[in-house]
This record gives sequence, C-alpha cells and structure tokens, in this order.
Amino acid sequence: MAGDDEKRSVFGDQAGSVELLWGGRERPGRGPKPALSLERITRTALALADAGGLGAVSMQRIAAELDFSKMSLYRYVPGKTELVALMIDMAMGEPPPDTPGPADAGQWRVVLRAWAKALTEVYERHPWLLGAAVGPRVMGPNELGWTERAVAALADTGLSGGEQFDAVVVVSGHVRALAQVSASMGLGSARAKEPEQVMSAALNELLAGRADRFPAIAAAVAATEADVTARDQAGEFGLERILDGLEAYMGRASSMGRDRPV
Repeated sequence: MAGDDEKRSVFGDQAGSVELLWGGRERPGRGPKPALSLERITRTALALADAGGLGAVSMQRIAAELDFSKMSLYRYVPGKTELVALMIDMAMGEPPPDTPGPADAGQWRVVLRAWAKALTEVYERHPWLLGAAVGPRVMGPNELGWTERAVAALADTGLSGGEQFDAVVVVSGHVRALAQVSASMGLGSARAKEPEQVMSAALNELLAGRADRFPAIAAAVAATEADVTARDQAGEFGLERILDGLEAYMGRASSMGRDRPV
C-alpha cells in the first residue's frame, strides 16, 4: 500500500493550479447559479496584463472590472498564483496547426519554422508572458500542446526522445531571447518589431567619439547599416543556424549507423 509521500502530487503546493488547468473545475458546488466563470475572470485578468503588465493584475482590480466583490472571485480561483497559471495558458492559446506539405526529410524544419514564428507572435501580443512563464509552475493543456506539436515534428528524425526535447528547448530559448530583447527595447511599442534598428541606433550613440575603442563593433554596425538586407534578421538567422546544426547532427548520427534510444 502506497504511503502518503508516494500519493502526494509532484506539484506540491501548486496542486490547485493542476486542478484548475486540468480538472475542469468551473463553478462553485453550492449556492445559486453563478454569474461569473473562470473564463470570464481569466479573460479580464489577461486584458489587464496586456494593457499594463502583470503588475496591473490584482484580485481587487479584476473584481472592480467585473463589478463583483473580491471575495466572489475566490469562489473560483484560490489566488493570484493559480490565476496567473490560467492566464498563461489562455494567452498561449492553441498551438499552430500542422503545416501542410510533403512528409519528406526536411518537413521538420518547415514545422519548426512555423512553430517559432507563431511563438514569436504570442510574445508580441502578450509581452508579460516573458516574466510570468518562468520558474517552477504547472503547464496547462494549451502550453503542453505547443510542446507536443514541436516534439512531434522531430519524431521521425532519428533524434532520441531526450534530444527531441532538448532541440525544442533550444528553439524556444532562441525565440524567447529575441522577444526579451524586443520587449526591453520597445516596451511593447511598434519599434520593438525592429529590434536591430533600435540596437544600431543605441550603439551608434554610445560609439560616438569612441569607435577607436570598440573597432569591431563599430565596423559591424556600419556594415549592417550599409546592407539593407542584413537588417533585423537576428531571429531568422539564429533559427536557421539552429536548424542547420540539428540537421548536421542528424546526418552525422545517421552516417555512423549507431543505435539510438527512442
């Protein structure tokens, strides 16, 4: 007979988030038919975060927006930790659809390109996600669905199961890093869509009168500004090099003919 320790959820004090995200709890079990819902509360919180960042979200503020008492919200969600978990999953939304095309050896690249582009757009719509989706937490069905889509694209590439996960982590890390640069430069404004132009302008200002001290950076900035086609390609350039590296690794593993765990 399993002991209490064996029965305890690996999520510990975040077990409430598991119930809300995966258990389908929608309304309190007692009392009159509620006018609120988890979806309505979460959408209101999501709108507040999109407009003013995660710091703009509080149970009091949500209650005011919905014209309910704060205590009414606690009948649906225990606190902000669980609410943020719901917000993240709602913000992520459904993963991108399967990319149509021939099931050839390079299809995984097509799928991962589309996946990375869609993830970039999620971060552009909800920049607060960059700070919220970190640390130990519970992944919801939408977010796990994104991982499923990317891992499935690598299922027939010869990569082991662990390598498939690692590859997805590398790609998502690249997307996240570029999103963080964009957010820090533009703070959610239109200029954040062109981070390299913002960076070039900032570097030019810092290098004024100091180019002899940082000659390599000065030369690289000047070359980038002279070549229009080279601007704002950090995301695509980095992604393609990651995919090139994965493809080369797959090729080496295949040519070696070694057994690989799956």
